[in-house]
Amino acid sequence: MAITKDDILEAVGSMTVMDLNDLVKAFEEKFGVSAASMAVAGPAAAAAVVEEQTEFTVMLQSFGEKKVEVIKVVRAATGLGLKEAKDLVDGAPKAVKEAISKADAEALKKLLEDAGAKAEIK
Repeated sequence: MAITKDDILEAVGSMTVMDLNDLVKAFEEKFGVSAASMAVAGPAAAAAVVEEQTEFTVMLQSFGEKKVEVIKVVRAATGLGLKEAKDLVDGAPKAVKEAISKADAEALKKLLEDAGAKAEIK
């Protein structure tokens, strides 16, 4: 039995943000590609068409009273080491993740807020 696109979409739709992050990394490693968006300049860029925002940045505004919990969430979401995650949290306001989908941004913001941080999506 072949796996259909609908089967894949159903499976991806039920994954957590962390699982999706691991899936993207696995795709990057297996196929030697990068999920980072690339800017393309050309006639279409000159048209200056206003489109709906598709990439969002989650900003950590402050870590609140549960700094250790926030550091754990930042480490899990970004893959940073302990020192790097601590530096990011200490340096708030800072971007935790950039150029992510709206659903991923909202999920990460919720994780940060559940850990006691103040976060916003830009």
